[in-house]
Order: sequence, then C-alpha cells, then structure tokens
Amino acid sequence: MSTPSNHNIIQAKKAKILAEKAEIKANIEKKLKLLPDLPGCYLMKNADDLIIYVGKAKNLKNRVRSYFRGAHDAKTTKLVSEIHHFETIVTNSNKEALILEINLIQEYKPIYNIRLKEGTMYPYLKITNERDPQLIITNHVQKDGGQYFGPFPNVYAATNTQQLLHKVYPLRRCNKNEKRACFYYHLGQCIGCCDHEISTETYDKQIGHIKRFLNGDVAEIKQELKIKMAKAAEKLDFEQAADYRDQIDYIETTIERQVIMSQDYDNMDVFGYTMDKGWLSIQVFMLRQGSILKREAAIFPAYGETEDEVTTFIARFYKEQPHIKPRAILVPSDVDSELLTEVLEIGVSTPLRGKKRSMLELCEKNSKLALDEKFRLIAMSEQKTVGAVAELAELLQIPEANYIEAFDHSNISGSHAVSGMVVYRDGKPERKNYRKFKIKTIEGAHEFAHTQEVIRRRYLRLLREEKELPDLILMDGGKIQIRAARDILENELGLNIPVAGMVKDDKHKTAALMDGYSEEVVDVDPRSQAFHFIQRVQEEVHRYAITYHRQVRSKSQFGSILDEIPGVGPKTRNKLLKHFKSIAKIKTAPLEEFKKLGVPIPTAERILETLNKEKATT
Repeated sequence: MSTPSNHNIIQAKKAKILAEKAEIKANIEKKLKLLPDLPGCYLMKNADDLIIYVGKAKNLKNRVRSYFRGAHDAKTTKLVSEIHHFETIVTNSNKEALILEINLIQEYKPIYNIRLKEGTMYPYLKITNERDPQLIITNHVQKDGGQYFGPFPNVYAATNTQQLLHKVYPLRRCNKNEKRACFYYHLGQCIGCCDHEISTETYDKQIGHIKRFLNGDVAEIKQELKIKMAKAAEKLDFEQAADYRDQIDYIETTIERQVIMSQDYDNMDVFGYTMDKGWLSIQVFMLRQGSILKREAAIFPAYGETEDEVTTFIARFYKEQPHIKPRAILVPSDVDSELLTEVLEIGVSTPLRGKKRSMLELCEKNSKLALDEKFRLIAMSEQKTVGAVAELAELLQIPEANYIEAFDHSNISGSHAVSGMVVYRDGKPERKNYRKFKIKTIEGAHEFAHTQEVIRRRYLRLLREEKELPDLILMDGGKIQIRAARDILENELGLNIPVAGMVKDDKHKTAALMDGYSEEVVDVDPRSQAFHFIQRVQEEVHRYAITYHRQVRSKSQFGSILDEIPGVGPKTRNKLLKHFKSIAKIKTAPLEEFKKLGVPIPTAERILETLNKEKATT
C-alpha cells in the first residue's frame, strides 16, 4: 500500500485548518444573532479558552458585532484573528458595566488589555507599626498599620526629608538586637531604645511632631533649628551651625513653598490624552503639596471608542491603586465625569479657565509630546529602508522603486466604500501627498470595479496635470486588484507602470509579494529589509483607508440623524457638522453656542431634545 505524497498531506492539513476556521466562524455568527440590545461586558477567548480581551458596551449587540464586520486597523485585526469564541455578561447600566469591566480585567489580566505597570510608585515616608517604630522610605503602600506620607517626587526628596526628621525628631534607627547605644544615638539621630526603654507616650509625642511637619506645620521645627544654630554659633561650632542653617534653608525653599502652592493644587490628579493613528497616549499629573509629585504615562493601541477607553483607564487607575486616590480629579470635557464621580466617589470636573485649566492643557500637551516621540522613533526606523526599496526593485526586476504609491479599499458590506492611497519616497512616507477616494460609480462590494475606478481617477488626473508618475504601484491584495489596476493602466491610459500585490495570510499579516505581470509569488526573505518595508507600507495604507472609512461612516450617520429633525436643512446640518464634529458634543452644547452659529433657539432645543431622547433609548 503506497504512502500519500507530501503534497497530499499538506493539502489535507490545509483543508482541515480551513474547515476548523469555517466552523469557528459559523459558531460566532450564531452567537452574534443572539446578542441582546443591553449594556454589559464581553469576554473574547482564544482556542485554549483563555480570556484575551475584556470590553464594555452600552449596547452589546452593536459593539460585539462590530468586531466581526468590515475592516479594522492592524491592531484590532490581530486581536480578532485570535478570537475563538466569546461570552457576554449583561448589566443594568453602563456604570455597572464599567465596574464589572475593571474587575474582570483585574482578575484575568487579558493580554490585549493595557495594564498598569507594577513597582512604578514614587517613594513614601512610612512610620512603622511596631513597639519601637522607625521612619523609613518605601515604594509600596500596604495595609499593615503603618502611617504613610507622600508620594514624594523622587528618592532624593524623600531622603532629604527623612534625614531632616532623623536629626530633629528621631525615632529608632538601629537594629532591635542592639545591646548597647548605637552610633546614631551618639549623633542624636536615634531615640535611644538601644540604650534604654522608650515609653509609648514619648514615641507618640515624637510621631505627633513628625505628622504635623509632614502636613505642612513647619513653624515649630524652624524655631527649634534656629535655637540650635544660635547655640552652635555661640560655642564657635560653625560646622554644626552651618548644618542647621542648611536644614532651615531646605524647609524654607522646599517645604514652605509647597505649602503655599498647595492652596491652588492640593491633593489633585489631572488627566490629559491624545489619540492619533490608532494609538492612545494618556498622561496623569499627581499634584501633592502644590507640586507635580508624580507623572504616569501610558501609550497603547485603542480598540474601542476613545472616550470610553480614557474613562475606563481612569477608573482602573484608582481601582488598582486605591491608596493614591486624591481629593479631586480634572479631566477633559469629553470624558464621562458624571460616571467617574459615581464610580470613584471623588469630585471629577473639567475646568474652563484659570490655573487648573492651564494644568489640564499642560497635561494634554505632554500626552501629545509623548505620542509624537513614539511616532518619531517609528520614523527613525523607517529611515533605514533606503536599502529596502533597492532590494524591492531587484526582487521585482524593475529599474527602481524610489517613488511608490500604495492603495487599499475599505467598506462594510459594500456601503460607504472608500480607498486610501499612501506615498513612499526613498522608503519614507510622504504624508502630504496621501490621497482619499470616495467611490462614486460602484455600489456594493465589487473589488475589481472598485479598484478600476480609483486607478482610473488617480492616474488620469496625473496625466492631465502632467505630474510625476510613480516607479511602482502596490495594491493591498492579490490577483483581483492587480488585474484591475493593469487593465486601466495599460488598456485605457497606455501606461506601463509596474504593479505588485501585498498578499496577507489567513491571520491578516503580510505574507508575500506578488509580481504584477507573472502573477507569481516572489520569494522574499521574511527577515529582509524589503519584507519589513512591505509590512510597514501595508499597515500604513490599511490604517489610512480604514480611518477615512470611519470618518465617512460617522459623518453619514451624524448627517442622517440631523436630517430627520424638523427645521434642520442641509445648510444647518453642514454648519453643525463643521463646528461640533460629533453628536456627543452637540448633546452637551449650551443653547448660546447654537445661537452663535445662527441656529434659532426653538430649532436648537428640538435638536437637543431629539438627540438626548435617542441616547436614552439606546
């Protein structure tokens, strides 16, 4: 009996994988039909039944279905490719969904949910809970009966304050096993439990002094230091007097200044964020005693609505670190402050003017700078691709590939069909020359005709305007897109521009390069510069196309809702679209703002009533 050939074995394995994927897809589709129109949480699981992502939704049916409909950016595509099945938990409200989401993330720590790093806390001063207490520096706040003060901006500031208190109000500094007076006792920096027993009343008095000082009452300690400095000077002990002078100076320049500033910024946290290219950058300023004592920063891919992502981040920030909860929180206007106030039981607000507004804007500016830095680092890596385009040209056997235009399409079931085009010159993105195309002549999901329209419009225009033509055209796809592009270029426009396809695997990752003439897959080393360059181009054009698609879809939904409101014609609709950008901002806008735009008050009231009524019923 003959053994099957390797080819048959490979084909059988492929058939099995395809069958398994078809079964997974069919099972997911069945569950999607059963989703409720209710708030709750969803848990995405992989083939090993591990939770890989947890999210919340005001409407589970709409939110969960969106993962399995249409195109996504590269990050969400990666998540979706690993989903084997999912579960949902219905809640009574969006608030309950948020709380549940936080708890689920904390319990299961899914790999696709951003997690706060551990061990990044700034230092605290701690009075230990024991018979002979110590004043120590720690990065970890625990429920151990100790008294914590801080956080301090850095170890240096915490150490300076600790050393000052050791000298003026000493507690135990030596080991408990000391049998005789320690070195610090002789320096006057240990209370002396190594030499004799210290009463709890003495400790309580000393701890009271320390607590008052750390709470900003510095007059007493300054007076004591001035007396000691004067006595040292009388004894001609100028070195000791200088030490007391330095301690007084430290109090006046550091501690007192912070107490004065704290009248404006006392025990308050500020959140700012920037969203760009699918990445969310969040900055947190923790204001204690008038200074920014700590800054947290997080940059991560955002899978859901930006406002929801930020709201969830803030709630989890305090859920995971309850000991740092401040007296008040400042947030941008589009964050759900009402929900956060209920969940965290803290005052959450958005300042409109003054110093607090300036601090909020500063925080947002820092978030933008952090994200810009990340993109600059990415751009620096892209600069290494000069050799990659030469390698790409060699692989495709074309003269050069210095000027490349790449295309990708995006639609949902054929609706709101658009295309994006990105430009690379010498291996670097040329963003000022990116172009967007809204499909005009084709209805429905017709990939071949869709490609033809875009290629025709792009290169007919370049010919008419006598502009430079690219060295290479890259299509995000295989034979269908390649053939459609070549048909227009060669048969209609008489152009001989090389075309190639960027082919993805079943996990939506760059897998191969397809030559546009032979329609054969070109052998590209996945470790080569050329392969990594193709990956970047494919991800960039996909991101650009899908971002435009979301904008078109959002504006269409926005416009259609407004069109249904009596008194809102095309002129008013366009005016509102241009000014407010989103429905969420219209819902919270004051009537005076409508009046400034020339919208009559009765019409404005009707708009607000309609939009907020719709919100209540969704």
